[in-house]
Amino acid sequence: MPVITINEQTYDFEQGQTILQIALDHDLPIPHYCYHPELSIPANCRICLAEVWAPNPRNEGKLESMGKLLPTCQTQAQDGQVVFTESPKAIANQKAVMEYLLINHPVDCPVCDQAGECYLQDYAYQYGRGQSRFTEEKIKQPKKDLGPHVLLYADRCIMCTRCVRFTREVTGTGELIVQGRGGHEEIDVFPGVALDNELSANVIDICPVGALLDKDFLFQQRVWFLKRTASIDGITCSGDNISVEHNDGAVYRIKPRPNPFHKQWWITDEVRYGWKFVHSEDRLRVPAIRGQDAFDVTEASHAWETAYHEADTHMRASKSMLLLVSPMLSCEEAWLLASYVTSFDANVTFAIGPVPRDGEDKTFPSGYTAYAEKAPNARGVRRVLASFDNQTIEYDALLAHLASCPSIDLIFATGNYPSTWATEPLVQGIGQDRKVILLDTLESQLSRRADVLLPSATWVEKAGTFEDVHGRLRAFERAIEPIDYCKSESQIALDLLSHSGGQPLEYFNAANVREHMAEISGLEMFVSEVSLPVLDTSLDSDMQLIEL
Repeated sequence: MPVITINEQTYDFEQGQTILQIALDHDLPIPHYCYHPELSIPANCRICLAEVWAPNPRNEGKLESMGKLLPTCQTQAQDGQVVFTESPKAIANQKAVMEYLLINHPVDCPVCDQAGECYLQDYAYQYGRGQSRFTEEKIKQPKKDLGPHVLLYADRCIMCTRCVRFTREVTGTGELIVQGRGGHEEIDVFPGVALDNELSANVIDICPVGALLDKDFLFQQRVWFLKRTASIDGITCSGDNISVEHNDGAVYRIKPRPNPFHKQWWITDEVRYGWKFVHSEDRLRVPAIRGQDAFDVTEASHAWETAYHEADTHMRASKSMLLLVSPMLSCEEAWLLASYVTSFDANVTFAIGPVPRDGEDKTFPSGYTAYAEKAPNARGVRRVLASFDNQTIEYDALLAHLASCPSIDLIFATGNYPSTWATEPLVQGIGQDRKVILLDTLESQLSRRADVLLPSATWVEKAGTFEDVHGRLRAFERAIEPIDYCKSESQIALDLLSHSGGQPLEYFNAANVREHMAEISGLEMFVSEVSLPVLDTSLDSDMQLIEL
């Protein structure tokens, strides 16, 4: 295997890799702005230049300098190369580039949303000069509204062109352009074309400075207060890796995580902004029993105990029941709920909740696909329910099944959709004579019809496993606590099992439930094939701490 030496340390590499790629693979700090692993390499920011020496076959293989600094992002590594990124020449270039970039920069870090995660800020400290020698008047650039999600603070732009290359190479929509020359060069939208494609907000993530900002997150929270939790797309079937960023029990933004399966860094705007229902005013917060006065929030514990007792009474009185499992639920929740219901009626009928679709799948030039299916776990729910020896019907056949089976006297239903899902035909199809136990997150016609209503938690408020469109089992972690007095469907199922069986209360643990699924139901894949989330939350700090 070829070997390269970078700053007196040797590393193996694969043919075709650039020097910068090798350095990044080994966590070597080489400053860079224009380079991004999923975009073309223009080598226009020039801060990654380094001294490169290579053996000359015409001179008995002796090491010879290339004669000038070379961009490590674009220079392919060769066997025997020796690279210096910390030599006097390389350091002088880094300081010069930073000085040029900051000539017209407004230096408004205290009011910039990017402060705390800004490469310009970091590199100015690590590689820049201690003071500016520029005393002339700075060139002022306008602030621009590029589209429904993105603002451009052109004063802060360093012309790395990542955003322009993204709209050309990833989405193929080409809304962004570079116009002007020299100090008046700037990013802009193509005349008459807004930045409004399905992946538009990804330009915010790839901007290394505070030039492209998220309208939704603008001035909402300082990034150093945010906590990051590894999660999975809970809006569509994509299985995209996301980070839920939150503070004090509130979600502030969702950002993509690198996806090891198809090596993509992107998420759709739908996934990025689709979490707002988590903090909706229409969230169901306290259990309710039909025909009884609403419980006061101060007696939530009593409300849950009373609701569990009422649900248990209805379950014991039922002669034939149907379990409606939403494709928005995790695999663990589907298994626990099915286990609970079958403990009363071994012949219970299973039904899959509605699987929403919007339009058609759309694949972009980069290979990324935005999916029309708007449910994260339809496949996982089907897989889990199939492990029980019960009849399972799709939602399209539910109304006909209810009409043909008047003996079904109880519906145990789950929702957890980001919008109203229970339609008037469903409520009419259930009728007034059947008992309804409902676990849901948002108010709907069915929640008002339910005999027992148990408020459940959204996917960012719990842990579990989804099966994505490619059949991969992906685990996710809980980001925030359930709001007010809600509980996850898993915890509700465990509480109901404890209440009905007189067993000690058990608290939900996703890993333990997956082990039970494998042991009891033969679902070994939930132990051997589940991909666990990995999120590096480590921070390198140069702050010296002393013990007081």
